Amino acid sequence: MPATLFDHEKLDVYQLELEFISWLTELFDELREKKTSRLTEALDQLDRASLSQLLNTAEGNGKRISQLRSRFFDDARGSTTECAACLDALVAKRACLPKRIEQGKAMLVRIVSMLTKLMDRFDDTPGVTRAQVSRTSSSRRTRTIQGGNSHAI
Repeated sequence: MPATLFDHEKLDVYQLELEFISWLTELFDELREKKTSRLTEALDQLDRASLSQLLNTAEGNGKRISQLRSRFFDDARGSTTECAACLDALVAKRACLPKRIEQGKAMLVRIVSMLTKLMDRFDDTPGVTRAQVSRTSSSRRTRTIQGGNSHAI
């Protein structure tokens, strides 16, 4: 009898995020010997960001309110781009060659694309595009409606 899957486990993006974490684990194993104080922060941040993308995708898919779902998918997307920046930092710090991170960055591009589509699907506020959504410093969402009025949600 097959194991019962949670809804988030059925998402292709969730499965790809798991695949990225597996790929990343291999990279961490390779870099273990090189792990110096100058790499520790980038590797730790990369580890946290990769887990954050996965957890935000799972939590977002469990939300029943469309705008909340979209917010969590947006957070997951942010963590995904953070992973890409961390990989770039590893290259800049000469921990690995650009060729070594190509596969990981290709997965991250796909993840961002999938999360963007999920955001578009669940961010269903009439007359408001995702480009009009910005985060305030208090982590609340603000939507700018035509005419410059802002509404916090």
